[in-house]
Amino acid sequence: MSEVWLGFASALWLGILTSISPCPLATNVAAISFLAKKIIHPRAVFFFGLAYTLGRILVYVFLGAIIISSLLSVPVLANFLQNYMNKVFGLILVFIGLVLLDVLKLRIPGFTVSSQQQNRLAGSGIIGAFVLGVFFALVFCPVSAALFFGSLIPIALKYKPGTMHFCVYGVGTGLPVLLFALAIALGVTTLSRWLRRLSGIEYYMRKITGAVFIIVGAYYIGRYILKLF
Repeated sequence: MSEVWLGFASALWLGILTSISPCPLATNVAAISFLAKKIIHPRAVFFFGLAYTLGRILVYVFLGAIIISSLLSVPVLANFLQNYMNKVFGLILVFIGLVLLDVLKLRIPGFTVSSQQQNRLAGSGIIGAFVLGVFFALVFCPVSAALFFGSLIPIALKYKPGTMHFCVYGVGTGLPVLLFALAIALGVTTLSRWLRRLSGIEYYMRKITGAVFIIVGAYYIGRYILKLF
């Protein structure tokens, strides 16, 4: 697998892991409930799920493009990243791995979308679903913030083209809603409870990912910092 495809696969995996983490999972459950209750014609739910996913993608691409361009536009930072990216990458992977394993704790301020706001968006059709995706994408919790800022940003810097990684990540974060919206469109209307059951799977996926991050980070540290290989 080439480095480009490895970067895309990593971004997609991080997006999926983000989507079933406790905080984003709650927003995705709310989005599915929103779609299931407010749409008269079930087949239209898929298009609302697509609009919701596009809203999330737009936010991540916008944030990622600003962060990447800001980092690379500063000559000192650009030179630092060019010369020391592999060393920094290893340290970041170990740090994020410890966060995913709950060894380290992060406190991230954020905001929530109230039920009243969700109900107002419900009357706005596809535009409301899109705006809901935008709002929910901005609700960062410690795990999602660690995955986006601590993992996805370094991956986008390391594997080019960087901006596309945020698009792939956004697809991953909205994938459960899109799949469940498709299922609802096909006539299955009781699937939101199954999404909640993903919390148990998410625990093991997060622990495995954290362990992999530490192992890969230790490899980068050993090779590029300690010069062991």
